[in-house]
Amino acid sequence: MPDLFLELKRDDGSEGTTPPVLSEFDAVTLLMESEITAAKLIPWGSNYSFAVALETPDGREQLAVYKPQAGEAPLYDFPQGTLFLREVAAFRLSQLLGWGIVPPTVLREGPHGVGSLQLYIEPMPESEHWNPQTFWGQRSLEIERIVLFDHLSNNADRKLGHCLRDQLGKVWGIDHGLTFNEAPKLRTALWQFVGQPIASELLNDLRSLLEREPEVRSILERYLDPIEVTALTRRAERFIEMSEYPRLNPRRNIPYGWW
Repeated sequence: MPDLFLELKRDDGSEGTTPPVLSEFDAVTLLMESEITAAKLIPWGSNYSFAVALETPDGREQLAVYKPQAGEAPLYDFPQGTLFLREVAAFRLSQLLGWGIVPPTVLREGPHGVGSLQLYIEPMPESEHWNPQTFWGQRSLEIERIVLFDHLSNNADRKLGHCLRDQLGKVWGIDHGLTFNEAPKLRTALWQFVGQPIASELLNDLRSLLEREPEVRSILERYLDPIEVTALTRRAERFIEMSEYPRLNPRRNIPYGWW
């Protein structure tokens, strides 16, 4: 899959200004309140996604990725018309954990109806010698957060192309439509933690999440079936009990086109 790299352009073809780095609160406000001034189909993927330009009342511009419910292809193993909700649920889970690994994402009406709208994260330009498999294969805490997040959210499609570094080097995970299924669905290209102990800091975050289960349910059940939220909390309980990552099956747990 091609790398997602978008940029603002003026009507005359000249480059726009680089949007400033936003706080999470400011990003969510911008996504909710800005006018969508342009939309262009991103020409890959099985579901329709659009790069959209946002403009605030004071003239600021920002790029975002819009995934309308109407553009979702039916799947046999996920309820129809729910993928955009799962994108938002992934952001809210990242918030609840305090991990900040999913770009700000909201529900919004757009040019093609209701959908998810996610802040576009401009990726760091990489040198020709940069090896993504080496980088994303590290056992750093920031990458481990993504790995544990995928186990918790039951991510069925963690490809390397769904991982990125922004201009400041911060790591992010994107494309979370295939998440939160109540049945085991994990498929990931990040295998370096298999059988390894879970970092104590992350286990503490899971404990904190479970201590706030009523709040977690109140937030996530806006986007997910209550059964799926229950399955999430059960996964968190198992990880606290095991304190290590499970063994994976190379025939079942690698996503199609894992790159």
